[in-house]
Parts: sequence; structure tokens; C-alpha cells
Amino acid sequence: MTWIKICGTTNVEDALASVEAGADALGFVFAPSPRRISPRDAARITAALPAAMEKIGVFVNQTVELVLDTVEKAGLTGVQLHGDEDRSFGQRLLQEARPKLRLLKAVSLREVGEAKGKTFAVAAAEGAAAVFSGLLLDSGAKGKRGGAGLPFDWQEAAPMTRLLAKKFPLVIAGGLNPENVGKALQIFHPWGVDVVSGVEQAPGKKDPAKLRAFIAAVHGAESVTVPLRQENAVTRK
Repeated sequence: MTWIKICGTTNVEDALASVEAGADALGFVFAPSPRRISPRDAARITAALPAAMEKIGVFVNQTVELVLDTVEKAGLTGVQLHGDEDRSFGQRLLQEARPKLRLLKAVSLREVGEAKGKTFAVAAAEGAAAVFSGLLLDSGAKGKRGGAGLPFDWQEAAPMTRLLAKKFPLVIAGGLNPENVGKALQIFHPWGVDVVSGVEQAPGKKDPAKLRAFIAAVHGAESVTVPLRQENAVTRK
């Protein structure tokens, strides 16, 4: 089954709608964004969620101490690093966090050709696979680390992702919606997908009908993509 994360959660109503639709994880943004939330407000939401629901905090170039403090206050089970954080930063998080966190490293592919070197540098760092639970491939935009609402060039990125998938579970993000997520699964056969604007009425406000349609589209595409994904499976962390 494809792991499905609904990011940019800002209120309990939307969080419960995501749970009902069948999401595996919810994302909370703690970096500059129209969807930014405080640890205190996030804690009110996570307290209302089933224990099995993953709660992932999104951070950009913040300190290890601040990230860990937010994890504790907001009741998070995972962290998504969207800045320039490296393997050693992630290692410190894992060493100091209790209990263990799911740790995702986001890579911007706005300009796929220019991003290849940086992406492979992150992936090739010694011990990276033991630190990061997966790589999240996002589009980004000028001045934005993510949340641009536009996909990167999927065809250009496909050869690179096939190499990365041999080492890491991959999560595809950036401009996904109910209409195109099936195609993304066919091209990338990812371990997971991450959506924000494609299931919103407005920034920070989810659309229940779009949530249901998105998750139904993922499940509808899995009968084609699951066999190939299992053939090249990487152990889930």
C-alpha cells in the first residue's frame, strides 16, 4: 500500500476529514508558510487523532534543539527536513529523540538538471540510508522550499529516481492532485505520496471531497504499481 501524507494541516476538522478519507500521516508546517502552525495548536490537533496516525512536522533550517522541543510539545511522530540539513543533523535528531522518529529529507527538483548533483550528494553521504527513513522529492519554487503547488518535470526526473529508489523509499510531492496522482504512481512507483494544495479549498483549509478523491485515486492506481514497487522494495523504517 502506498503511504499517503496530507500536509499543511491547520485544524481539527480537516485532520479528522483526512483520517476518515484514509490518510496514513498528517503534516504540520512549523516554517514560514500560509499553513504555518504553532506547536501549541498542533498539539490540540494531534491529541484528537488516532494513535496509529503518523504526525509529521515540517522544518526548514531550524536548530536540532528547536525541532526536538517542537516534536515534544506538538506530539509528533516524525520530522520532515526541508532545508539544508545534512546527514549529521539527522543523526543528532535520531540520537536525542525519544521515541524514535520517522525522518524524511526533502529535496527540491524545481530545476531537475541543476538539482541532480545536490540530490545525489545527500543520498550518497555515508550512512544516509541509516538516518533518513526516505527522500521526499518536491518541486519547490523561487524563494520556496515546498508548497509551490506545481509538479517538477516527472519525465526528466524518472531516471534519477530509479537510482535513488534502490537506496531509499521515495515520497513524491509537488503539485499532486486527484487527477494526476495516478500518473505519478505509474511513472515513479513510489513508496509514498504527499499532497497539500491539491486537496485544499484555500491555503490551510482542506476540501473533504478532494481528500476522498485523492486517496481513492491512489488506491485505484495501486493494482498497476504495487507489483513493480515490491520487486524493488526497500525496507520501511
